[in-house]
Amino acid sequence: MVATETPKRSDRLGSFIASLPLMTILVLIWLYVEKQPMEKISNHAWYTFWYVIPTLPMFLVFPALLSRLGFWPALGASALLTVVIFGLFAAVVQRFGVSLF
Repeated sequence: MVATETPKRSDRLGSFIASLPLMTILVLIWLYVEKQPMEKISNHAWYTFWYVIPTLPMFLVFPALLSRLGFWPALGASALLTVVIFGLFAAVVQRFGVSLF
């Protein structure tokens, strides 16, 4: 609720709150509480890092397309671009020993 109400009052503060990795933190806590091996918890944080990187261009493309295409087409195009970038990114980092698939 805070993440959806705050942007109505402050674009910057709302964006800051939305950018916090709250879901990841909750998952890490949950894995720990469930007594998962430390390696599994560590791997979750490691792969989350690599999965976030190819999503970042979406946050630049979406605002640029929004005024030209409207909300849903801009969101769809941004999501499609993210999938394409993720595939390319996974192929590049694979060469460095990081397997995302």
